[in-house]
Amino acid sequence: MKAGLKICGMKVPANIAEVVALAPDYMGFIFYPGSKRFVAYLDANEVRNIPAPIKTTGVFVNQDLEDVKQVIDAYQLKAVQLHGKESPEYCAALLSSAEVIKAFGIDADFDFDSLLPYADQVDYFLFDTQTPDHGGSGKTFSWQLLEKYTINTPYFLSGGIGIDSVPELLQLNDKRLYALDVNSRFETAPGMKNIEELKKFKSLIQ
Repeated sequence: MKAGLKICGMKVPANIAEVVALAPDYMGFIFYPGSKRFVAYLDANEVRNIPAPIKTTGVFVNQDLEDVKQVIDAYQLKAVQLHGKESPEYCAALLSSAEVIKAFGIDADFDFDSLLPYADQVDYFLFDTQTPDHGGSGKTFSWQLLEKYTINTPYFLSGGIGIDSVPELLQLNDKRLYALDVNSRFETAPGMKNIEELKKFKSLIQ
């Protein structure tokens, strides 16, 4: 398995700089006020000045479409990650502004056919563990459930991924697996990433 890496939940300037030095493929910034990793008063320049090869990604939950577009512009985001009940039409309206990643919480009852209307309206899906809190639970869902995923749209894999996940990750053989999304399992506190652990993880998966 060779997958890209997205490090999500960034909000502390010094820690952002340390993660930038690791050169992940994506860095995520959460604009959902209900999250412990909400960017709050983070200066937009901290995001705008991140080197272009790293795709800065705004994470949103059921936010007004025009507000999202304004944030994309203010922070010069390269991608958006939508964790709410955003419609296919909502997703399509953002495609000209940024890459669109539509997230879905997965559990044993998830209906993968519900993804069909989104397949041509997004760039990627993101599969996370189903929780009431729109992700960030540190819990992993059963990756065997992905055997039910029959669409060709590439996806990010999220949900409780840590160093101890690597052996199982290396067994995954799905060309649609585009990138791994990591967050809470690499934190010393909400929004503060353990750089040495991230370095180790990156070396193992890439």
